Amino acid sequence: MSVRNLDCLFKPESVAVVGASNSPKSIGGIVLRNLLRAGFAGPIMPVNPKYQAVAGVLAYPDVAHLPVPPDVAILCTPPATIPDLIHQLGARGTRAAIVITAGLSDVKHTDGRTIQAAMLSAAQPYTLRILGPNCVGLLLPNRGLNATFAHAEIGPGSIAFVSQSGGFCTATLDWARGRGIGFSHFVSLGNSADIDFGDVLDYLGSEPETTAILLYMESIGADEARKFMSAARAAARNKPVVAIKAGRNPEGARAAHSHTGALAGADNVYDAALRRAGILRVFMLDELFDAVETLARAKPLLGERLAILTNGGGPGVIATDALIADRGTLAEFSADTLRRLDELLPYTWSHGNPVDMIGDSDHRTYIGALQILLDDPGIDAILVMNAPSALAPPEETARGIVDALRAVQRPILTSWLGGEAAGRARRVFSAAGIPTYDTPENAVRAFMHMVRYRRNQEILTQVPASAPTDFTPTPGAARAIIEVALAEDRELLTEPEAKQVLAAYGIPVVETRVATTPLEAAQMAEQIGFPVALKVLSPDITHKSDVGGVVLGLDASDDVWQAAVTMQTRIAKRLPAAQLTGFTVQRMAQRPRAHELIIGVSTDPIFGPVLLFGRGGTAVEVIADSATALPPMNMSLARHMIARTQVFKLLKGYRDRPPADLEAICLTLIQVSQLLVDRPEIVELDINPLLADEHGVVALDARIRAVPCGSTGMAGGKRLAIRPYPRELEETIRLRSGQEVFVRPIRPEDAPMHKRFLQRITPEDLRFRFLGVIRDVPPSEMARLTQIDYDREMAFIAIAPGAGGEEETLAVVRTVSNPDNTKADFAVMVRSDLKRSGLGTTLMQKMIRYCQSRGTQEIVGEVLAENQAMLDLARRLGFTVRPLPEKGRCEVRMRL
Repeated sequence: MSVRNLDCLFKPESVAVVGASNSPKSIGGIVLRNLLRAGFAGPIMPVNPKYQAVAGVLAYPDVAHLPVPPDVAILCTPPATIPDLIHQLGARGTRAAIVITAGLSDVKHTDGRTIQAAMLSAAQPYTLRILGPNCVGLLLPNRGLNATFAHAEIGPGSIAFVSQSGGFCTATLDWARGRGIGFSHFVSLGNSADIDFGDVLDYLGSEPETTAILLYMESIGADEARKFMSAARAAARNKPVVAIKAGRNPEGARAAHSHTGALAGADNVYDAALRRAGILRVFMLDELFDAVETLARAKPLLGERLAILTNGGGPGVIATDALIADRGTLAEFSADTLRRLDELLPYTWSHGNPVDMIGDSDHRTYIGALQILLDDPGIDAILVMNAPSALAPPEETARGIVDALRAVQRPILTSWLGGEAAGRARRVFSAAGIPTYDTPENAVRAFMHMVRYRRNQEILTQVPASAPTDFTPTPGAARAIIEVALAEDRELLTEPEAKQVLAAYGIPVVETRVATTPLEAAQMAEQIGFPVALKVLSPDITHKSDVGGVVLGLDASDDVWQAAVTMQTRIAKRLPAAQLTGFTVQRMAQRPRAHELIIGVSTDPIFGPVLLFGRGGTAVEVIADSATALPPMNMSLARHMIARTQVFKLLKGYRDRPPADLEAICLTLIQVSQLLVDRPEIVELDINPLLADEHGVVALDARIRAVPCGSTGMAGGKRLAIRPYPRELEETIRLRSGQEVFVRPIRPEDAPMHKRFLQRITPEDLRFRFLGVIRDVPPSEMARLTQIDYDREMAFIAIAPGAGGEEETLAVVRTVSNPDNTKADFAVMVRSDLKRSGLGTTLMQKMIRYCQSRGTQEIVGEVLAENQAMLDLARRLGFTVRPLPEKGRCEVRMRL
C-alpha cells in the first residue's frame, strides 16, 4: 500500500489513546502521560469506559463518543478487542492507528482467522494504516508527539530511526539521549502487519525534515522484497540511509545442494541487497550514529586514497593497520610532495605515508604539512591526528587547522588523542563541522564508511559501460532443454545439458560428449582428440570430484577405458545406491596459466535469485573468496562485484602473468543474469571452474537445478527483487513519413546517446520540457534519467540509425509513478528537427497503454502555458487541461 494516509500517522493534528488508564504501570497510562509531557499541540483524547478522566484529561467511554475523528489512534487494549476497534475508528474517519498490543498473530478471532488477519480486514475498507502490532510506538519530537511507552524522552533533530525491535528502540533512545542526539522520526515497526520498511522509506525519502535515515533490520517478508528495494533505492538517492542488519551468523544460511548455495548465505544476500539499494551497512549501535554524522559533515569523497598526518608514530601505525585490515587504500605521495615535506620537516620524519612529523612539531608545522598534502592530486582524503604535546597544544592546533580548512573541499577527518584538552579540541572541530574521533581506529572506520557509501552510491548513479559485444541468446533452445528434464521429473540437468543451456546464452564451453559405457567413452575420446577429461554422469552425484568421479589428462583410449572401469567400481563401493547413467568425455582445455573461477546462482527465499562470483576449483568452499549480487547485471555492476573478491588482485595480472580478460568475465555474469531473467525455472546454477585468462573464458563444468514455475512461490519476473529490463515492451513502429523507428524502454547504457539527444534539442524546447532554463545536465542527473527503476518508472525511447550508421535517440516519453501507483507524472520530448512527425503522439499512446496495463489510475503533467503544441497534443489524446495562472503553467490530467 506504501505511503497512502501516512500523513495522518506522521503529521497528526489529533490523537486518541484507546485503553488509556490511571494505573501508573499500565501501557495505556504510560503512553498517555508521555503524550501529555511531550507537548503535543492538538487534542489528546483518552478512551476508556472505566474513567471520567485520565491523568486529568476528560475521557470518553468509546470511539463513538469522541468529539472529532482522531488523525491517529493508539490502541493499548487486549488482542480480542482490536479488530472491532479498528472498524469503529475507520468508520469515524480515522486513517492511522498505532497498535501497541502484542500477540495478535497467536490468538484466533471468532471466525477462525488470527486476530491480526481480522484487524487487517477491518482496516482495508477505510484504507486505515496500521503501525505494529507489538510495537513500542511512534516518536515525532519535532511535533511534540511521544506516542510510546518508552521510558526516555528525546529532543528534536533531523535523523529518522526505524526499527523492527522494540528492545533495540528503547536502548537506542537511552543511548542517544545521553549523547544529545535528536530525531525527526522514531518509528517502531513491530510485526509490520501493514506498515513496513518499504512504506516508511518511501515516506521519509522525500520528507524535508529528515536528512538521514537509520534502520535496525531483522528480516523482511518475501512479498516485501521488491517494494523494499524500490523504496530504499529511491530514498538513498536523496539522503544517506544507514542500516544495522541483525543475524549475521552462518547458521542462518539455508542448506543447499550447490557450492553457490553454501557460499551465498542469508546474511550475504542481505548485504548484497543493501549495497545495491545504496544503503551503508554497519554492525554496531555507535557505528550507526558515527556513520551518519560522518556522511553529514564530511565533504564528498571523490576517491579512496587516504593520507595520514600525525605528530606521533604510534597513532600513525595504528591508523595504518586499521586501514589495511579493512581493505582500505593508503595514498602514495608524488615526488613533489615528498620533496616539499623534506624541506618542511626534520630529517627524522617518516618519509612516507603516514606522515610522522615527530613530536616536536608545532601547529605551524601541522598547517604547512597539511597544505602540502592538500596540493597532491593523488590524495582523496586526509586524516589529521594529534598526540598531546607541549609544542602542539591540542586546542590551539585544532583552531589553526580549522582556519586553514575554511575553503578546502577535500574530505578531512581528525583524531585528537587524550582526555580533557583533547576533548576541547574535538569540540572545536565539531563546531566547525569537521568530523572528529577520539581514537585512530574510529577515525579510520569512519573513512571506510565514506568509502563504502561512495561505492554504493556509484552503483546507483554510475553510467555503465557498454558490453564488449552484443550477445543474442537463443532462449528457445535453453527452454527446450529444461522442459525435457522437467518432463522426465528431473530437477538436475546433466552436465552436457547444463553446458548446452550456457552455450545458448553465448557462454563458451568445452566440447562435451556423453558415453554410456567405458568402451564408448574410449571411442569418443579418439574422436575428440587427446588429452581428455573423464567424468561420471549420475543424477545422484553433485560434486563428482568428492567421490573420485573426475580423471584429467588422459592421453590414450586405453587409459580412458581403464579410468572408466575403475570409476564404476569405486563409485559402486562408495555409493551403491547411486544411479550411474554413463560418463562425459571432454577435451582438456590447454590453458595452464588460467585462473579457476566460479559463477553461480542460488535462490534466496526473500530476494529471489542471487548471483555469486569468486575463486573456484574443488576448494571453493574452503577458500570462501566470493561476492554476491542481485540480478539484473550490467558491466559496471559486474566490475563492482568482481572487485570485492581477493582473486580480483590476481586477475589484474602480476609479475609475468598477464591480466585476465575482465570484460569477458563481466560479460559472462551478464549472460548468466539474462538466463535467470528468461528462465524462471532455474533455482541453482554452478559454473565451476570457469577458466579465465588473457584469451577469455571457458566453462569446464556446469550444474543447473530447475523446478517447475511457481513451485518456489515466486514465479515469473516477480521472483527478482529488482525488475529486469522489460524486453517484451520493445517494438518497431512506422511514422507518417514511412520511416521505421525502434521503440524500447531506456537502459542505463543509453546515457551517452541520451546526452547527444539533449544536445540536439533547441533551448526553447529544453525550457518547455524542464519548465525552466537549463544549461547542462550533470552526469549524476543523466544517470538518473537512464538508470530507472522499471517497477515504478518507465521511459520509452525511439531510436534509429543516424547519418553515420550509429544509433541515435529521436524522442523520449517518461512516467514516474507514486509508490501507490495511483498517479503517474509524465513528460515527453521529441528532437526539435522531428516535430510534427507523429512521433510524440505515438510514444504518448504507447505510454498510456502501458500505464493502463499496470493499473495506474491517472496520468498527470505540467505544461508551460505558452507551449501550445503540447497542450494541443494533450487535448487530442483526451487529457483535461486546467490553467495554473500563478505558475504560468497548465495541469494536464487523464483518468485511466
